[in-house]
Amino acid sequence: MRLIRVVILALLTGIAPVHAQDGGPGGGFGGSGPGPGGNLGFGAPSGAMPRLEIPGAATPPPLSLPPIQSQPDGGAGTLPQIQMPSPLPQIELPGITGYAAPSIGVPLAMPGAGSLTLSARLTGDGAEIERGMVWRVFRPEPGPDGKLPLIATAQGGTSNFQLDPGSYLVHATFGRAGATKRITIGPNAREEQFVLDAGGLKLDAVISGGGGIPSDKLRFSVYEGAGDAAGERALIVPNVSPKAVVRLNSGTYHVVSTYGNVNAVIRSDIRVEAGQLTEATVEHKAAEITMKLVREAGGEAIADTSWAILTDSGDIVRESVGAFASMVLAEGDYVAVARNRERLYQREFRVVAGRNSDVEVIADENGGDRIDASGGG
Repeated sequence: MRLIRVVILALLTGIAPVHAQDGGPGGGFGGSGPGPGGNLGFGAPSGAMPRLEIPGAATPPPLSLPPIQSQPDGGAGTLPQIQMPSPLPQIELPGITGYAAPSIGVPLAMPGAGSLTLSARLTGDGAEIERGMVWRVFRPEPGPDGKLPLIATAQGGTSNFQLDPGSYLVHATFGRAGATKRITIGPNAREEQFVLDAGGLKLDAVISGGGGIPSDKLRFSVYEGAGDAAGERALIVPNVSPKAVVRLNSGTYHVVSTYGNVNAVIRSDIRVEAGQLTEATVEHKAAEITMKLVREAGGEAIADTSWAILTDSGDIVRESVGAFASMVLAEGDYVAVARNRERLYQREFRVVAGRNSDVEVIADENGGDRIDASGGG
């Protein structure tokens, strides 16, 4: 019995150092002191996962990565620089110049178009007209609205058009003078000259005796020379100012000159020659008359007066309202009738050509005609 105890004590004495190395106070799995599991045999250092040894397994070589090259600033490595190609050469573009916008639906150039150059003269042997021309190119077939479609226009003197091959109507105007031609365009360039057979007309007027007429009181109207079945003439140019040049085809025209806006009217027929400027001056037998109603000769004009001017045959030629009634009247005899405060006053007077004058109507209370309630005299 004593021998058994000695053997057990010897065994315990030999194991004690192992416990001191593998365990520790409070040791756990692989701890440094005695405790539960302190001698499980993992042999792993404190705080690390123990390595499991598998008998007969080949140990793989450690994985090695190339070191990261540090930069001069101590930072991590960066991606290698990418070499970009050299920049594109700079392209010089010409500047954009101004241009005239084309008409809608009319291209500036058309494939296969033919060139048409147009010019005009007043007479066959005259010089080309350099300015003042208006050119219009139409298709010969009417459109849905019944009118000829306008293809192109130009102004000035000689003009050039680029047109598709085909037939066109070309209308040329120079003032009120004009001509129209049908022209066929092919693939080749074509030149066409218009002879307008036209001239100019310059109009003016004076008062009988050679006196001048203020331009703001003088107007002309030009009509065709021949009238229709009813004797009516077509108006060609209205409201022509004195000394203005009107361009017309050669021929005879009926000209109406109006001085003022009452009855001082002169009518005449004038012939226009091609290639020439025809100057015509008419003479008016008329005068400016100013009428006023006064209580005595040389007195002040009475306001709120209505006027009626009658010819010697009783036809009314002018009516107005105001203290003064000024107008241009043709030479002849007239009657002035003034109405003021329900009374009528009248006076006969005569207009002498070129002699402007004032006409006074005396408001004689004893001689004036009273107007009754119905408006009669």
